[in-house]
Amino acid sequence: MQETAPPVSEQPATEDPVHEKTVHEKPVHEKPVNEKTVHGQTVDDQTRCVHYRTERDIVAIRFFCCGRFYPCFQCHAAAETHPARQWPADRWAEHAILCGACGHTLSIAEYREADRCTRCSAAFNDGCRAHAHLYFDVPEALA
Repeated sequence: MQETAPPVSEQPATEDPVHEKTVHEKPVHEKPVNEKTVHGQTVDDQTRCVHYRTERDIVAIRFFCCGRFYPCFQCHAAAETHPARQWPADRWAEHAILCGACGHTLSIAEYREADRCTRCSAAFNDGCRAHAHLYFDVPEALA
């Protein structure tokens, strides 16, 4: 039986100046996007979650440890019983980034170089670069 998330009003607020504009607030645990299931506390059809939900928070990442797409590291931590593992640099050719706007999957290398989707041109949140080390095995100088 799948657990449900507490109402957004009971969720702790995340203070992060990069992610200050909210879009929509309705927690869901699994959401299909272009035939891929996005797990976690999503709030809309574009992979935004209760933790990050600005206009530009439209990616989900396929986690290296479990192969499941999550909008963020906090959604993964809340739903899984294992710790997250970072994608090793020699696997960055794999398509592990899902654009929530159009459903296109980008390789990690493509995503790390882009500021928008390579298919639909939807802008990605530049602030996500600060969290790169949580998803990808990057030298500190490149994070």
